[in-house]
Amino acid sequence: MKIRKEDMLLYVVTDRTWLGENKLIDQVVEIVKAGATCIQLREKSMPLKDFIEEAREIKQITDAYKIPFIINDNVEVAAAVDADGVHLGQGDENIASVRKKLGKDKIIGLSVHNVEEALAAVEQGADYLGVGAVFETSTKKDAKALPLETLKAICDAVTIPVVAIGGISKQNILRLSGTGVDGAAVISAIFAQPDLTEATREMLRLANKLTNK
Repeated sequence: MKIRKEDMLLYVVTDRTWLGENKLIDQVVEIVKAGATCIQLREKSMPLKDFIEEAREIKQITDAYKIPFIINDNVEVAAAVDADGVHLGQGDENIASVRKKLGKDKIIGLSVHNVEEALAAVEQGADYLGVGAVFETSTKKDAKALPLETLKAICDAVTIPVVAIGGISKQNILRLSGTGVDGAAVISAIFAQPDLTEATREMLRLANKLTNK
């Protein structure tokens, strides 16, 4: 699978913070049914065996709905479950090395924070870019908000898909209008809400408005 710009529209990153009595797989099913265009599984502290088992379950859902399934950071898990791809940070393994492990047809996304990093990522073979944090975010407390001018400059500089991430909510997503971004990556805008279906549909509506689709 190759990533398309429309796959970035509503890119949902999982988070266990608000699970409560619910199961993550059930939440993912609800979100995908409501219109999420891409799912990234993010598990920072789960044992490898459990991570792989969970990833296999979620991949069945994303396969059924024909949307990309991306693993955050963990190349080993991505390879083990034949995920569609992996998302890397600036401090993670380099793209060329990951490409050898996963194969030429897998998606590799990279987090970037300026035009120089974006151009380098394209040169190295990244399939899409995650740019942020575009707003203050509780997920990464040390992340300072990136100027929207920087987001626009990155979008103008590359031809591969670009998704904005970091503190995006229904209250502020349309502030990204005019940057050229292909969509929004969200966490609490969906997972922290009482009705995941309603939250997903609302964010999808706003993402469509943002990208004028």
